[in-house]
Amino acid sequence: MTNLNLSDMETCYKAVRTQLLKSIPIESNDFRIEPELTIKLAKRHARIFEVPISYSGRTYDEGKKINWRDGFRALFAIARFAVSDQIYQRDIHGSHILGRLSRAPKFNAWMADTIRGYCRNRLLEIRSGVENLTCKLVPRPKYVASDINPLYLQTLQALSADRPYLKTAFCDVTDGSSFPSAEEGFDTVICLNVIEHVEHDHIALTNLRNALVDGGTAVVLVPQGQWNFGTLDKVLGHQRRYSKKSLQQLAEGCGFKVKEILEFNRVGTPAWFLNGKVFRRNTFGLFQIWMLDLLTPVFRRIDPFLPFPGLSLIAVLERKPIGLEAQRGGVLPLPAMEAGESPQVA
Repeated sequence: MTNLNLSDMETCYKAVRTQLLKSIPIESNDFRIEPELTIKLAKRHARIFEVPISYSGRTYDEGKKINWRDGFRALFAIARFAVSDQIYQRDIHGSHILGRLSRAPKFNAWMADTIRGYCRNRLLEIRSGVENLTCKLVPRPKYVASDINPLYLQTLQALSADRPYLKTAFCDVTDGSSFPSAEEGFDTVICLNVIEHVEHDHIALTNLRNALVDGGTAVVLVPQGQWNFGTLDKVLGHQRRYSKKSLQQLAEGCGFKVKEILEFNRVGTPAWFLNGKVFRRNTFGLFQIWMLDLLTPVFRRIDPFLPFPGLSLIAVLERKPIGLEAQRGGVLPLPAMEAGESPQVA
């Protein structure tokens, strides 16, 4: 169930980092907590080690009084927690929702395949989350996976343990000073489902531009259609949804050349409308995620022919050279800014 090779799961003694343990919702209050913790730690990609201990044996009379019923409880617990995705406490980062979306690897692969052709050698990924996309875009000569959630950074650090080209870093898209640096600069920045969360999206895009070398590419994915804004957007912390026109104007105002704007996931538009606008749901059902992943190979084939607008827009942007902008008298490259500051336009 976990791909772990353990000689003893029912150890009683478990040493877990406090921050990690507090971030896991614990549902058991008996011996079922043993398989629950083991499985949930494995799903969180924790690095688990068995270490020897010494102990004094006990007689049956001194024992815990467990019996065959506890064995069946353990088996049912293993089956239950193997299919459960309740591995994150509800927090301000929406960790539990991202954890659920990780149960759709085929859908995440579809997204990765859509943007892979625009990605080059020195790549910075903004808000990598729980590695839903990272694992599908590596290896690269240089790849920096970033986030603001310390729990996600721990997961990403475990992923980078045996990948020397993969680094992790704290990065706040609204704070240019927090951006990691690369010796030769980044030629690609990926920013998927991020700028709709921040109050000042022009600051976020300006910081993305400043992180790139001249001619570098930014791949930005945002939700499309303010008319489709519903309860799911509120739960996810969306400030807005975009149109092609508004996204293009925003990108050009921040010093980008818009190379292409793609519509992605048309099949998801009616499902989002029903869940968020009609039924006013606050989360994605696990069954819905399973069905999405199961049917993704079909959706990929029929998506271009569906009559709906895409649920998301993917903008492929190019950083204009500094000299070219100055010569044309256009918008000068803006310095890294923080929320609350105003862009200086020449």
